[in-house]
Amino acid sequence: MTDTIFALATPPGRGAIAVIRISGPDTERVLGALGAPGLTHRMASLRTLRHGGVVLDQALVLRFARPHSYTGEDCAELHLHGGRAVVEAVASALIALNLRPAEPGEFTRRAFGNGQMDLAQAEAVADLIDAETTAQTAQALAQLGGALSEAYGGFRRDLLAALALVEAEIDFPDEDVPDNLAMTAGPVLDRLIGDLAAALADAERGQRIRDGYRIVLIGETNAGKSALFNALVEREAAIVTPIAGTTRDVIDAVLNIGGYAVTLSDTAGLRDSADPVEAEGVRRARVRAEAADLRLWVRAPGDPEGDAAAFARTDDFTVWTKADLEDGPSGNGHRVSAVTGAGMTALQDALADRLARDLSGADFPPVTRERHRRRLTEALEAIRAGRSRLADAPELAGEDLRRAAAALARVTGAIGVEDVLGEVFSTFCIGK
Repeated sequence: MTDTIFALATPPGRGAIAVIRISGPDTERVLGALGAPGLTHRMASLRTLRHGGVVLDQALVLRFARPHSYTGEDCAELHLHGGRAVVEAVASALIALNLRPAEPGEFTRRAFGNGQMDLAQAEAVADLIDAETTAQTAQALAQLGGALSEAYGGFRRDLLAALALVEAEIDFPDEDVPDNLAMTAGPVLDRLIGDLAAALADAERGQRIRDGYRIVLIGETNAGKSALFNALVEREAAIVTPIAGTTRDVIDAVLNIGGYAVTLSDTAGLRDSADPVEAEGVRRARVRAEAADLRLWVRAPGDPEGDAAAFARTDDFTVWTKADLEDGPSGNGHRVSAVTGAGMTALQDALADRLARDLSGADFPPVTRERHRRRLTEALEAIRAGRSRLADAPELAGEDLRRAAAALARVTGAIGVEDVLGEVFSTFCIGK
């Protein structure tokens, strides 16, 4: 029998309300022992909680009868006053009643195990808790609602339809079936290869929404990168001085632009240096810039085109700084002043437009985590191998297609899930 668990579901510390969740077969017994027996399913009731003759708190208590609960088990929520002493006293009482503190993600893991959600939806729960932007919230809610599961389910249904044709030729060679039946699966597999390739090509969008779009500032020393960085993050995050080479390491800040999460990075000025510390900073700047989704090439009026110009790309945003010190445009690009704020709104609007162009799309992104990308790549490679063997070796083609179907099913946890449960649920917070 599964044991009964509990956890604080609200942030620890002082607050108006603290919610303790309980799940497992002993939920009814525990509620009765605390002085809250006979509660109506899904109806909040005010009860005075007691244990060992001591009043613990006056709380709202909710009971959820299986299977109509988050975990699919008997569950309850104790809405306590948020003082630390109250929470600790109730937790001690629950332990005395033989309940066990939950591990990270254990409530959601039980929900998955009891068929309340699939693995992709369970991941969406964690993403929704961590969401800090409207785009992250929208993507997590769509995934929780089954959008990703539906996409992979569609891929797998098409694959199984093709596999059925291959299996029919293998298993019934002497029956009245059409010649070369396996070859009729070719068009289905060709279409599926195209769909999976398109999904992988779109993989960056879903992962960037979830993990954050990467914008890196590059430029010569004293071009105004750190001042621009501070203006964009709206705080003094980087040191700004007139001394060339002040910034020697990568400085990151997370911000919200146009509803999308962005990791903005300030970097060392790009130049050759005999100083080993500065040279290491320049190396790190180049590495970070190579991995960026967008680079802002920061230039000061009148500066010569040095190392940064050779490193710049055609799709970089050019940002001319120190607009308060110079009259007239310095060239193509955005003209700003970190001192007066001139041009900053226009630059932010341009960045928001670029983010919307790169990250928005009509369809739900079929990849939101690296785990999904690996499974999708595995499936695509197996389908391509199977397609190439249809005519000469349908038996081997069938094995390839079964391997592809298994890879797709592991995304939602339909099969072979034990090897990924630890990876998925270890990222959850306790109480979820």
